[in-house]
Amino acid sequence: MIQPEADPWGFDEEPVETLADVLQPQVPDLLLLVAFLALALVSFRRKSVPLKYVTLAAAVGYMGFTKSSLISITDVFRLVDWDMPVFRSSLVWYGFAGVTVLSTVLWGRFYCGRVCAFGALTQLMDAVLPAAWRVEVPRSIEARASWIKFGVLATVLAYYAATRNVLVYQYVEPFWMFTLIGTAPMWIGLGALLMATVFVRNLYCRFLCPLGAALGILSNLTVFRIKRWSECSTCRLCQKTCEWGAIQGPKILVTECVRCDDCERLYADQQKCPHWRILDYRARKKGLPLTPVR
Repeated sequence: MIQPEADPWGFDEEPVETLADVLQPQVPDLLLLVAFLALALVSFRRKSVPLKYVTLAAAVGYMGFTKSSLISITDVFRLVDWDMPVFRSSLVWYGFAGVTVLSTVLWGRFYCGRVCAFGALTQLMDAVLPAAWRVEVPRSIEARASWIKFGVLATVLAYYAATRNVLVYQYVEPFWMFTLIGTAPMWIGLGALLMATVFVRNLYCRFLCPLGAALGILSNLTVFRIKRWSECSTCRLCQKTCEWGAIQGPKILVTECVRCDDCERLYADQQKCPHWRILDYRARKKGLPLTPVR
């Protein structure tokens, strides 16, 4: 009997990749990402200050230094070129990007206020540094300065469209700090930025971040708005409290709001918000039971 000739190219020996082969190396990353995003979502839904700071610390430790993977302006470049990574081997990226887009459409810049490691770092700095060191930017200047990040976004996109130079991200984003790959001039610039952040809270996120600008534009699609009382038309308590310049009287500026919870906790606080005091006053005039104060 004539024996079949051996396959000279080795096609018969080529292993076939299974779904298990694809998923197995990605499962640990997927589980960690799901756990972190669940923590961020729970802290957001419960409006808990302790949980919020636990989430911010986790964002710096996990998303920043451990995973060193954040949504970046380079991902906007991907959209411009429609050059996405291979789905099978990039489940974490697709999951992370998908949650970022979905959460922005649902609640606004949730990513900026809870998930971004650099934003979390500056918020933690603001929480521990003495308040006396801070310089409050006048509202008139703040309103104009908030447009700078949109100018940075437009400039970077125009530059990328003309040059296709992805490395431009290094000069407009400090996120590379978590990978420790910056050059000496870049580290000097980062040091100057962090030093300025000591005095002007959340400086980069509020005024310079092109990704924040892109998510701010997407936030115009947000379906769930922050509640406001009728008294918000005259009361300026939330506006004075907001550290992001996202409140103008009764109006929430969705492009600036990062869903930090401060105003939401304040308007629900029956001891601080004038809305509840007015309700109690009207109840007393009518001889009705007072609104229970928490």
